[in-house]
Amino acid sequence: MAAEHITVDGVEIHLGKPVEETPPWIGQREVLIQLLAAWARVEAADLPLNPRLLGKPGVGKTTLACAAARELGLEIYIMQATMDTRPEDLVVSPVLAPGGGIRYMASPLVTAVVRGAALILDEGNRMSEKSWASLAPLLDHRRYVESLVAGVRITAHPDFRFVTTMNEDASTYEVPEYIHSRLMPQIYVDFPAEDEERAILATQVPFAEDEVVDYVLSFLRLAHDRDLRYTVRDGINLVRYAMKVLLRKEAADPRAAVRTALRLTLPADELEEFEIS
Repeated sequence: MAAEHITVDGVEIHLGKPVEETPPWIGQREVLIQLLAAWARVEAADLPLNPRLLGKPGVGKTTLACAAARELGLEIYIMQATMDTRPEDLVVSPVLAPGGGIRYMASPLVTAVVRGAALILDEGNRMSEKSWASLAPLLDHRRYVESLVAGVRITAHPDFRFVTTMNEDASTYEVPEYIHSRLMPQIYVDFPAEDEERAILATQVPFAEDEVVDYVLSFLRLAHDRDLRYTVRDGINLVRYAMKVLLRKEAADPRAAVRTALRLTLPADELEEFEIS
């Protein structure tokens, strides 16, 4: 059972809870090994690296990071970065205590720092430079974060591991070079191979009919060939929705159910390009 709070320089800080359920990582063992290598320590004086996982939304970057943490036996904490994320959101936030006064709540990042866990900063390139700057001491040899609100400095546990995911799209900030140099190595996560993608669909939607999986897989492979944005995450949702359509008998067969799911998912101009077989 994780400690619910810690005391740093006389200040009581309440910790968060780890993520309990994560999907399995299927296939692409090479990128998992690359991430595990980045987190390894060659000797006691060595420090783990702070890699960034780059790829299209939905290819499994967060799932990959969770799988690496599980392989190392680490608790997992996930923090979603947005354009509105402030430095204190990343560290400690003051909230009203039940009996009055102020209670200091640790972010998932600080909880991971204290607990010696893995922190996944999701979509890190949506975060501003000001917020990234507050993490600079954590991502180099100093390995600490400071809270101006609580007035404390918190040093990372030796087992603490950090990784950030970054999507390849236009709605992101340019990460400054002094931060980029701390986020090494860059590990690219590509689309899964066809057999891996099939296994993911079957594992994530175990109640799906084989024909539905086949038709959705056919759509995904066409989308990948044309370098469109659709990923296995979209495929999972398409399979799930097609099965719901079949359950309600709103389509005559699996192919028609998938066509209905595609029609309600894709823009009209893209739908005309796909003829699933």
